[in-house]
Amino acid sequence: MKQVVIIFWSFIFGEVIGAIGGALEVMTYKPLTIGIVAAVAALITSNGISLLSKSDSVK
Repeated sequence: MKQVVIIFWSFIFGEVIGAIGGALEVMTYKPLTIGIVAAVAALITSNGISLLSKSDSVK
């Protein structure tokens, strides 16, 4: 369930940040691409942090 929440919120935040960044940089805004990249980056980051903290607590 945690993964679904991460995907949902990272997609939303990615869209907001992409729209603002696209307007500031005068670039085209591709909503689906930005949302997918944000979701994948958030999943990799959250799982990486989780794995690193588990390996620390095993000692």
